[in-house]
Amino acid sequence: MTTQPEILVQDIDHLGIIAGIIDEMGLVEEIDRQLGTPQQQQVSAGQVVKAMILNGLGFVSAPLYLFEQFFVGKATEHLLGEGVRPEHLNDDRLGRVLDKLHRAGLSQVFLKVALEACKKFGVSTSRVHLDSSSFHVDGEYAIAIAEPASRVQEQEHEAEPRAIHISYGYSRDHRPDLKQFVMDLICTGDGDVPLYLRLADGHEADKAVFAQLMKEFQQQWTFEQVQVMVADSALYSKDNLQSLGELPWICRVPATLTQAKQLLQAEAELEWVTSSLEGYRIAQQDSNYGGIEQRWLIVESQARKEADLKQLDKRLNQHQERANKQLQALSRQEFSCEPDALKAAKQFERQLKFHALETIEVIERVHHEQAGRPRKDAQARRVSYHLQATLVPKQTVIQAEVTCAGCFILATNITDLQQLSNDEVLQEYKAQQSSERGFRFLKEPLFFTSSVFVKSPKRVAALAMVMGLCLLVYSLGQRQLRQALLAAQQSIKNQLGKATQSPTLRWVFQCFQAVHLLQVAGSKQVSNLSDERKWILRFLEPTCRQYYLLC
Repeated sequence: MTTQPEILVQDIDHLGIIAGIIDEMGLVEEIDRQLGTPQQQQVSAGQVVKAMILNGLGFVSAPLYLFEQFFVGKATEHLLGEGVRPEHLNDDRLGRVLDKLHRAGLSQVFLKVALEACKKFGVSTSRVHLDSSSFHVDGEYAIAIAEPASRVQEQEHEAEPRAIHISYGYSRDHRPDLKQFVMDLICTGDGDVPLYLRLADGHEADKAVFAQLMKEFQQQWTFEQVQVMVADSALYSKDNLQSLGELPWICRVPATLTQAKQLLQAEAELEWVTSSLEGYRIAQQDSNYGGIEQRWLIVESQARKEADLKQLDKRLNQHQERANKQLQALSRQEFSCEPDALKAAKQFERQLKFHALETIEVIERVHHEQAGRPRKDAQARRVSYHLQATLVPKQTVIQAEVTCAGCFILATNITDLQQLSNDEVLQEYKAQQSSERGFRFLKEPLFFTSSVFVKSPKRVAALAMVMGLCLLVYSLGQRQLRQALLAAQQSIKNQLGKATQSPTLRWVFQCFQAVHLLQVAGSKQVSNLSDERKWILRFLEPTCRQYYLLC
């Protein structure tokens, strides 16, 4: 009888691409350098973080206590290193690494990893974008203050960064019923690559920290000088602008400022210039807001104007319907005297934004003891007073909304048009979507940390930093693939079967489903590696191709 050779089939799918990008970044080595590598541990901290990123970008919902099961059936040793098995990636090991990341300083760890990655991938960081968002969590997350048991523990406690306060706050997730934490993110316009990440308390206000974050990043980022930083209107205040000093910035001006309101309502008096960006026109004004010489650009977007006018019609109808119901309820209300009725009418009118009351009249009603027509000599039991009024639109207020539709104001302290033209200012602000796209990616339901499930606020923050590392790996991989396709003047097929030079990395991941590693009598080979998949791998890093045994 002849014995059949043992055959072992394990999944690789798209995880080889992710592992290759991580290797090209040097992420494992950088994490181990920052956290240390005790020799008695089977799996280093860097390998654990790599495993978490593979889990995070595996697009399956696998919570922390099922982390080990994620790697069952996968080519774990092939992806993470010789001797690494799924049982080594248990929740205890994962939790200890999260604790070490927190002690090392999450922002510092992320910044150093991103710095090395940008150097290796040649990412331009001359123009960056700052934004923030909130992430909701389940559970109470009460603050527990414990006394240190010894002087050594007390010193360690003092040296460790403060844990974030998970609390209620303004929810960008539209979940005010749940506690949350805040993430600040700085991304580059070159490929939406995240460069800096900071975790903060759930109730923190953007206005209080944006200026300081910009300065800290400028001081710590040593790869390439930042030429301009872009932020939303949360940055724009007198104190923030003065504290930024000479740091170049572009920012949206809040429409609530008196000067901004006046400019937006004086649209007909402005000198408009058609922008080279299709669908926009720009009017320039000089400003000295906060004692800072700056250039204001009043921008009108035709597409946004049409959308704003449709939204305004919808709001007017909603306000009209709500105000009519409130007026009817007020008309049914009884008042003890005419002044009380008139006072209630004024209070109600002050609450109306788009409408006013006309022909206000107070009706006197006499009430008798018995129902029916009273006798001529019957005495009135009581007298009540009722309001009657007509609801009319406030045409001046509505016209002001129509005038401002589709318009917003940008400000920059770069006053030299030769250094940065008006069209370039608008283009840079439009690229602010890089940070917003990053947050949308992190909040994707398929992403494993979209619902944070660990109990310790320190581990919540550390896991959020790993989420940021997932975004860093994904952004770098997508940027590199698109650049390689463009440089070679080649393309791959998209979801519709059409050629594209700008595919999403998620689509590429889907193309690599059901790719397996076969081990037969000690030799390895990859199955289901079709010509289309090999073609895609040609435009990825050599480290990615190695996992599919093509190098």
